[in-house]
Amino acid sequence: MHHREAIRTDAAPPALGPYSQAIVTGNLVFTAGQLGGDPRSGQLPEGIEAQTLQALRNIASVLEAAGAGWKDVVKTTVFLADMSDFAAFNAVYAEVLEEPFPARSTVEAAALPKGARIEIDAVAVRPDR
Repeated sequence: MHHREAIRTDAAPPALGPYSQAIVTGNLVFTAGQLGGDPRSGQLPEGIEAQTLQALRNIASVLEAAGAGWKDVVKTTVFLADMSDFAAFNAVYAEVLEEPFPARSTVEAAALPKGARIEIDAVAVRPDR
């Protein structure tokens, strides 16, 4: 049986339901999807660029709480409320992450929680401790 450790940090928005911000099992970190909401107020900023940047910051905070960082991420999944936001999202994503970029899937979702424009999750391989 695999040990699962739930990760929780106040540096990212709290879970909106019965799930963990991330789960660590072995050296793998699986983050829950993060919206671009402010961790303290929960408010979503206007526009895809601002929401993308905050979603990436929220994931970074969860990864840090799990003992990992963006350099350890091997896969992301991106949900866009409107695929016409792809180019603007991609520009912010490319500024924050560094090569080699993680593998990625990007899909359009009919709707996201709180009317968000974007939700992102990540899988990371935590460095050996």
